[in-house]
Amino acid sequence: MTTLTTRPEPAPHLIQRLIILALAGLFIFYHVTMLTDFAHGQMLSNSVFYDGLQSVLRGAIIASLILVVLGKRFALWTMWLSIGSLIATHYWAHFGMVEADFIIGRHPLSYLKGLIMPSIVTMAFLYRRR
Repeated sequence: MTTLTTRPEPAPHLIQRLIILALAGLFIFYHVTMLTDFAHGQMLSNSVFYDGLQSVLRGAIIASLILVVLGKRFALWTMWLSIGSLIATHYWAHFGMVEADFIIGRHPLSYLKGLIMPSIVTMAFLYRRR
């Protein structure tokens, strides 16, 4: 295809791409920051295993979000799996199996707010495919 035969992308598709890019970019920045803090010795809990697992899950979230931005459909599954697993580890700590400072004063349902941005990314991604 030449540049003369290509059509510009319609505005709704451009907006959906920008939504995906902006939200995924924010999520990637947040998780890279958390990994950087962990690398500098700031621990989330008193368990080395728990902190290591959280780091692996955050790395998986970063990788899957990069693939989502690149338009890979299978990355939505890996994004949901890694985010769901990270939320599960928060519940693991919340219900007393790991001592962590971030659980103090939090309601158990507060961890579910981590599902809002991935839901918007998923809707924009799937709607864009139609």
